[in-house]
Amino acid sequence: MSAEVFFADLRAEKGSGLLDKVERLFDRAGFAELISPHDLVAIKLHFGERGNTAYIRPPFLRRVVDRVKKAGGRPFLTDANTLYVGSRSNAVDHLETAIENGFAYAVVGAPLIIADGLTGKDYVSVEINQKHFKEVKIGSAVYHADAFLTATHFKGHQATGFGGTLKNIGMGLGSRSGKQMMHSDILPTVREEKCKACGKCLRWCPGNAIRIEQKARILPELCIGCGECTVTCNYRAISINWKTEPDVIQEKICEYTLGVLQNKAGKAGFISFVMGVTPDCDCASWSDAPIVGDIGILASRDPVALDQACLDLVNEKMAMVGTRMDGHEHAGDKFLAIHGVDGTAQLAYAEAIGLGTRRYHLIPV
Repeated sequence: MSAEVFFADLRAEKGSGLLDKVERLFDRAGFAELISPHDLVAIKLHFGERGNTAYIRPPFLRRVVDRVKKAGGRPFLTDANTLYVGSRSNAVDHLETAIENGFAYAVVGAPLIIADGLTGKDYVSVEINQKHFKEVKIGSAVYHADAFLTATHFKGHQATGFGGTLKNIGMGLGSRSGKQMMHSDILPTVREEKCKACGKCLRWCPGNAIRIEQKARILPELCIGCGECTVTCNYRAISINWKTEPDVIQEKICEYTLGVLQNKAGKAGFISFVMGVTPDCDCASWSDAPIVGDIGILASRDPVALDQACLDLVNEKMAMVGTRMDGHEHAGDKFLAIHGVDGTAQLAYAEAIGLGTRRYHLIPV
C-alpha cells in the first residue's frame, strides 16, 4: 500500500495565495479529523537559530494554528532545547530567539511552550525496545499533548544528509540528554581543568557512576551513557561527544520518532515546506544559498512517505548555479553529493520499524 502525500506548488494568484494553500493542504490531508474538541495540540517546528533566516515563515504557522482552532483544538507551538550551546539551549534563550524570529503570539496566534522545560530536564521516558534504545527521553509537553502536528523546513544536514520530518520529530523532541545519546556512541569524560567539583552532575546521574574526589570522576563500568551529566554541568567540564556513524544516528533518530508518536496513533499529521532548501540545518547561525529553486508545500499522515516525496522532488529539480551544488550539478542525490552522507538510511530504517512506508502517491492540491 502507498501513502497519500498532498502537494501544493508555489504558483499564486488572487484568491489562491500560498497561505490559502496551507489551509487547503490541512483540509485535504484530513488533519481536522485528528483533532477532537478541546484537544491540546502540539505543533512542532524549528524556531530557527539566531542569525538563521531559512526557517518557516511565521504567517504559514498562523494558518495552521487557525485551522486547529477551527477544528476545536487548543494549539501551541513547541520545540525542545538544543544540545549545543547556541541561542536555544535553555527555555529563556529559546523563547527569546523564537520571538525575535517572528513567532510572537500576535503573529502566530498561539502560545510557545518549550517541550522539555527550562533546562531540558522535563521529559518522559518512553519504552520502545528497539535496536539502539530500550527507552527514549521525549519532551513532556509533546508527550502529554492530545494531538500532534509537525511543520518542517526540508533542507540538508551534515550528519544525516537531509533534515526532514523524521529528524524534526526525533532529534527535535529528544531532551537535551536524549540528543547526546543520539549524537554519541562514546561515554563521557571529565575535563579536570574545568571541573569545580560542585557535585551537580553527581545528583543527576541515574547510574551512580560519578564520584567527587577533588574533581568529578566518571566510572566507566557504571556509566550508562545517558548524557545527563553532559547537559547538567554549568562549566562545560564534561564534553559533548558528537562522534557517531551516519547510519547509526539516523537509526537513533527514527527510534526517537517512534517514541514521540507512540501515544499519538490516529492523532498525528505532518507538513513539509520545500522552500529555501539550504544545504545546512536551521540550527546554524547563518543560511547558505538554497541549492534548488523553491518547490512547494506537502502534507501527509505518513512521515516516511512525506520525507521520501520531499527528497525525490529536490533530486528531480535542477541544481542552482553559484551554490554548494557547483561541481555536483548532475548528482542523483544532491545531499549525498554535498555532505557525503546517504540520508536514505533513515527512510529504510523508519519503514523497517513501522513508522510508515516509502511508497507514496503524490496528489496535487
